[in-house]
Amino acid sequence: MASGKYLGWDANADGDGYIRKEGEQFVFAEMEGPGCLWRIWSAAPKQGRVRIYLDGASEPAVDLPFLGYFDGQHEPFTRSALVHTVALGWNNYTPIPYQKSCKIVADKDWGAYYQFVYSTFPPGTQVPTFRRQLSAEENAALDAANTRLAEPGPVLPPSPGEEVKRHTLSANGGGTCVFSVAGPRAIKTLRARVDPPFLPEDRVAVREWTLQIRFDGEEQPSVWAPFADFFGTAAGANAYRSWPSGLTPDGWWYSHWFMPFAHGAELTLVNDGPQSRTIQLELVTVPLADAPSHYGRFHAKWHRDALLPEAPERRAIDWTLLKTEGRGRFLGVLLHVWNPRGGWWGEGDEKFWVDGEKFPSTIGTGSEDYFGYAWCNPTLFENAYHNQTISMNNKGHIAVNRWHIADAIPFQKSFEAAIEKYYPNNRPTLYASTVYWYLAPGGTDPYAPQPLAERTGYWNDAELQTYKVQGALEGERLKILAKTGGNPHEQDLSQFEGRWSGDAHLWWTQAKPGDQLELALPVAEPGRYRLLLALTKAVDYGIVRLALDGHELGIVDLYHNGVIPTGERPWGIHELTAGEHKLTVTLVGANDQAVKSYMFGLDYARWEPVP
Repeated sequence: MASGKYLGWDANADGDGYIRKEGEQFVFAEMEGPGCLWRIWSAAPKQGRVRIYLDGASEPAVDLPFLGYFDGQHEPFTRSALVHTVALGWNNYTPIPYQKSCKIVADKDWGAYYQFVYSTFPPGTQVPTFRRQLSAEENAALDAANTRLAEPGPVLPPSPGEEVKRHTLSANGGGTCVFSVAGPRAIKTLRARVDPPFLPEDRVAVREWTLQIRFDGEEQPSVWAPFADFFGTAAGANAYRSWPSGLTPDGWWYSHWFMPFAHGAELTLVNDGPQSRTIQLELVTVPLADAPSHYGRFHAKWHRDALLPEAPERRAIDWTLLKTEGRGRFLGVLLHVWNPRGGWWGEGDEKFWVDGEKFPSTIGTGSEDYFGYAWCNPTLFENAYHNQTISMNNKGHIAVNRWHIADAIPFQKSFEAAIEKYYPNNRPTLYASTVYWYLAPGGTDPYAPQPLAERTGYWNDAELQTYKVQGALEGERLKILAKTGGNPHEQDLSQFEGRWSGDAHLWWTQAKPGDQLELALPVAEPGRYRLLLALTKAVDYGIVRLALDGHELGIVDLYHNGVIPTGERPWGIHELTAGEHKLTVTLVGANDQAVKSYMFGLDYARWEPVP
């Protein structure tokens, strides 16, 4: 602290952190209440028990294997919109309130990586203390919330005093469309349909259009973003549905962010592109339930590389998402990544500083963890609270969002959000973000509208070149016939620049000795073939036995003190019929020097005809 600098600020050893040990138990967290746990996440929950003690009780309010918080088998953690697994990330959004205190402890073998997201309320706040046996009323309320969150879309149930205004607008190169709504009211829903519709490949077009909203005559808009970015996705019109925003397959863009105003709201659409489009716009407004002065104003701003830390020697790794002053609440972020050379871009942690604190009150375990998935998995997913709307196997365009609804972050004086960025711009790996927050009138919003040259032209699809071996049956594309354990999935390896075919491999993780994985190897024509396999070696890989159609091929030790490809190696000559053949991988152990994670990686298989 004496130096005024952050030491080890880019440290990346958060897989098994804890406060201390008490006997054989790990203390994960201790909080003084009143408060509420809003979200529990893990990348690899296992059977070791995790106990949550509330309000100083000697018996835990929750005592389950860590996996039991996420597997949907234990009440009340059974509702699919709140408890779900997406792209290898395990999420539980069931609220766990407490009045006085919360302590979380774990037994050994609990798993790897965790996040417990909580709020501490002002002293004197009265909240119920959680218990797993909910009352009939509590179960009904949780069921109702789950039902609504499970089916988000462009239409919400009607509200008293609701009014719907419809407009048809069109504009071409530089054209502007403006319309106004008188207050005091609030925008409840904004819907738009575009003709001709934007397509997923229209990555420039959705940035040529911008949306801005001014409240109560302000000079600088509180809302300004490229069209698609405002609705929570980027790099084209990528259909997805979340609670506050989305794009339906039939072309309706929607936003449910609540936007109050006292005197009036002015919405402006600008088309900086050459193609004329017609937009059907629907604005749903409702009366305010309280005086306009009691509401914050909604803000949404897009930027690239704005307001980066002023002292790079102290915080060089932090990439600023939002920096603002005044009273308000942070609501979430869309992050758009351009990563043409591939490699895992998202190892960095999210960090939130509230009211000028020196050390962030929120600091995470990895970018994908914050967005609710894990292990840099490129699988697209959608949920009420978090989404991956596009990913090119972590190479090229990636867009992810995370909405803070129940866990919105309040601040009284200032707020700063950053996410660690490990790859530099000149690699190139480039970030853009749209951030969402409420701010009391008089607060500071430092983000100005950006010109077209800043929004487009900084990516080049021609940079997306992938090395591939001719005739390779890519491991990550093989059909999985069966497995007895673990998670086989694609892992991006493009950071190794052409050493793995397709810049990826099939990665089998979380398995144990004795587990088997069966893969389909297709053969186009009957004949005599030599089987060639290209595998991966690393410090935490296991020893495996390979078999083809039930006939043993041999055993291979995949330990190495670095990550390397084996290259092609022959595994016998075989008389084969046309159709699917079965490659069986059996984990039999690990080298004495290996980290005992028993992983397996298959780059590709190839059939070489033998005369």
